[in-house]
Amino acid sequence: MAKNEVISAENNITKKDFRGVFWRSWTLMGSFNYERMQGLGFLYAIMPVLRKIYKGDDEGLKAAMHRHIAAFNMTVAPSPFIMGTTIAMEEKVKKDPNFDPASINALKVSLMGPLSGIGDTFFWGIIRILACALAVGFATEGNPIAPFILLLIFNIPNYLTRQTTLNVGYKQGSTLLRDMQSTGKMALFTHCAGIIGAMSIGCMIAMWVSIACPLQFTIAGSEVILQEYLDQLMPKLLPLCFTLGVYTCLRKRIKVVYIIGGIVAIGFILGIFGLISM
Repeated sequence: MAKNEVISAENNITKKDFRGVFWRSWTLMGSFNYERMQGLGFLYAIMPVLRKIYKGDDEGLKAAMHRHIAAFNMTVAPSPFIMGTTIAMEEKVKKDPNFDPASINALKVSLMGPLSGIGDTFFWGIIRILACALAVGFATEGNPIAPFILLLIFNIPNYLTRQTTLNVGYKQGSTLLRDMQSTGKMALFTHCAGIIGAMSIGCMIAMWVSIACPLQFTIAGSEVILQEYLDQLMPKLLPLCFTLGVYTCLRKRIKVVYIIGGIVAIGFILGIFGLISM
């Protein structure tokens, strides 16, 4: 087998390119932020391959970069699976003008949750605990190899998972895309993935956005707690309204710095008057 075997002759994508994506995937958290989370890291990881796919097509490259700078967040170990599938889909976008580019981000969003569930269970719930337990055993005996035991036990499965899932994601992603395209299921999948993505966002709002109204007063001898009535109308109504307000500002292309400043100022004022609480 050639050392630098060609994986995609049409776009001259080689094993060396995939090794580059693999090593760049380790920087996924390097530019983590609360606007796009791992989005910049994801784009950085697949950028060399995108340049080959869209060679000579600057507008196509810009559109692809814009797609993959979007918010992305998942357990890092299995993330190369989505990178490989994404590369296969970008090749399809370049080759087939009828292919819907929106399906790429729909697929990414639909896979983030399930893969993170698997990754969290194995890497944070099992492998990390096992690695720490063994390392602590050596450390309590004063053995200097304890930190190396921790790093090896945790990172060897991490290394193998990243390398394997990248190739599987690309190869199986290509096959899956051909099957879905030929049977006409791509439009249905995109629609369903969008629904799953919206549900995931709704769950994150309910879990992570904490806003309540502490107002309470007495009417005819009965204590009225306003938050209880809001919950009866719709649980987590205030977090939803807040999130939709921020989303509206983003849609209007208001700078994120201004949005953050507005949140701080409005939250401070409403908090002083006792209108909202965490």
